[in-house]
Amino acid sequence: MPIVSIVLLEGRNQAQKDAMYAEVTQALCRTLGCPPEQVRIMVQDYALGNFAVAGTSVATAREQAARKKEEAS
Repeated sequence: MPIVSIVLLEGRNQAQKDAMYAEVTQALCRTLGCPPEQVRIMVQDYALGNFAVAGTSVATAREQAARKKEEAS
């Protein structure tokens, strides 16, 4: 039984996640030869403020980028 854990940053809607579930399930069944009923997928959605790159949260980095874009306009 394949068990897959996927970590995402928030912002995807349910339709996008449902499409991802279907695609991942198909890929696992094709490559591992298992039936879809055996596939388990767990998704963790992280808030942008709870994920950081190089010491800056993604939320802050996006805010800074938006301010720079406004200032450049």
